[in-house]
Amino acid sequence: MTSPVDIVFRSGSGPDAAECRGWLLPAAGDSARAGEAGSPCVVLAHGLGGTADSGLMSFAEAFAAAGYAALAFDYRGFGRSDGQPRQVVSPARQQDDYRAAIAAAAAQPGVDPGRIVLWGCSLAGGHVLEVARGRDDIAAVISMIPLVDGRAAALAAARQHTPASLLRATGSAIAAKAVAATGRPEPLLPLVGPPGSSALLSLDGYEEAYTSVAGPTWRNEVGASIGTELGSFRPGRHAEDLVVVPVLVQIADLDRSAPPHAAATAAFAARAEVRHYPGDHFDLFAGRPCHDRAVEHALHFLERHVG
Repeated sequence: MTSPVDIVFRSGSGPDAAECRGWLLPAAGDSARAGEAGSPCVVLAHGLGGTADSGLMSFAEAFAAAGYAALAFDYRGFGRSDGQPRQVVSPARQQDDYRAAIAAAAAQPGVDPGRIVLWGCSLAGGHVLEVARGRDDIAAVISMIPLVDGRAAALAAARQHTPASLLRATGSAIAAKAVAATGRPEPLLPLVGPPGSSALLSLDGYEEAYTSVAGPTWRNEVGASIGTELGSFRPGRHAEDLVVVPVLVQIADLDRSAPPHAAATAAFAARAEVRHYPGDHFDLFAGRPCHDRAVEHALHFLERHVG
C-alpha cells in the first residue's frame, strides 16, 4: 500500500477562511483505470463530529488498492484542520469545505479532474447529495448510512429518548445558539456517551461503537447548537436533481440514528442503486459485521460506473 501524502488546502473566505488538512492515497501501481488524464479520485468526508482518522482510512485504503486515488480530509475546526470555532458543526460550512476538497483533489498530479467521486457517511452522506447537485465534474456519488432529513432524525430520537432528556437537549441547543450570537464560544457537550447521559448520541451501544473507530485527533465533544442546525438539514429534498449522476446509497436497515426510510426515499428520487445491510448505524465501519460487504459493494459500483 502506498503511504498517504499530507494534503493542505484552503476553504472559506474572510475571517472564516482556514486551512483544511487531509491524506491523499495515490492509486496503487500503474492502474488500468488511469487514462491520459490520470486516475479517478474518491473524496471522503466524515459524519457528525468525526475526523479523517476515525474510520475513513479503511475505506480510502480499499479504494486506493483497487486503483482509485483517495483523499480523506477534516473539516475546518476538526481533527488536523485549522479554523475556529473548534468542534462546532455547521452543515453549510462543511459543504463548502467539501467543495474545496474536490478542487484540491482535482489539482493533484496523477488525478483525472473529470472523474471525481464523492463519498460521505452519516451527516456527510447528506452533504455529498447536496454538493453533487448542479455539477458536471462528478463521476459518481456514494452515500453511506446517510442522514438526509433532520426532521425525520428528530422524530426518531423522540421515540428513543425520554421526554426529560429531549427537553434538556433542546434547552442546551437553544442556549448555545444564544451564546454564540454574542460572539462568545458556545458550550460543548459530549458527542457519545452511555444511555441517560447528556451526550448527543447516547443510545445503547453507540459509545462503544464510535470509540472503537476513533483516531488520535478525535475529540468526544461537539458544539451544543447542533440541535438547532439539524432541523433544517434536508438534502434529501433535492435528490431528484441527481438522476444524471450515478449514486449508490448504502442503508443500514436497523439504523437508529439516520432513519432508513428517509434514506430510501431520497435514493428512490435520485434513481440510485441501493444496498441494504442488517445492522445499525456504525456496523458498516471496519471491525463491524457489515464492513466487508459495504466495501465490496462500493468497489463493484465504481467498477461499473467509473472504472
